[in-house]
Amino acid sequence: MTGRLIAIGDIHGCRDALRSLITAIGPRKDDTIVTLGDYVDRGPDSRGVIDLLIDLAGKCKLVPLLGNHEEMMLRVLRGEQPHQAWLQFGGVETLESYGFNGDLDFLPPEHVKFFESLVDYHAEEDVFFTHAAYDPSLPLDQQPGDALRWQTLRDGIPPPHISGAMAVVGHTADLDGEVLDAGHLICIDTFCYGGGYLTALDVRNRAVWQVTQDGHLR
Repeated sequence: MTGRLIAIGDIHGCRDALRSLITAIGPRKDDTIVTLGDYVDRGPDSRGVIDLLIDLAGKCKLVPLLGNHEEMMLRVLRGEQPHQAWLQFGGVETLESYGFNGDLDFLPPEHVKFFESLVDYHAEEDVFFTHAAYDPSLPLDQQPGDALRWQTLRDGIPPPHISGAMAVVGHTADLDGEVLDAGHLICIDTFCYGGGYLTALDVRNRAVWQVTQDGHLR
């Protein structure tokens, strides 16, 4: 494979950070960029983040994962669960970014298509990507959603996966803005919306880009 394999951590509505990060990366057509989920909630411009990701998909091979925040939002919009939990964990900011007026059918058609394209995981060569974590004893296509999207590394870093592949994950924010490298697992949620950084990792050469919420390169 000639292109780069790059992961981007939890964005959480930080459009300016994502825009600067994409500029720093300089995506090319043969690159694969895996976004690890949690595009919406908490930060100031979830709608703008989705617009940027849709545009990014035209510049490279974009593989967008489903995060727990997208899962919460979509369940509410489908009438599958009440809205209280989602609003408590950042849904208010998402609704404001879309100019919510009481109609739950607020997503533009191209955004609906984007959310419908989200996948549970991505595996490539000797690495795999999930939003949160994994069950080390189960094949990737048998992983439970709770492990993929909700399991926190604060409860313990899982052992290496049975495949022997390295895991790249997000979800568990490092409040100091630092990448967690456990050897068999790398976590790149570096708390962008809370004062840390938005992080991208070139998986093959371990190059790291980080930007602040307002878009300044670290």
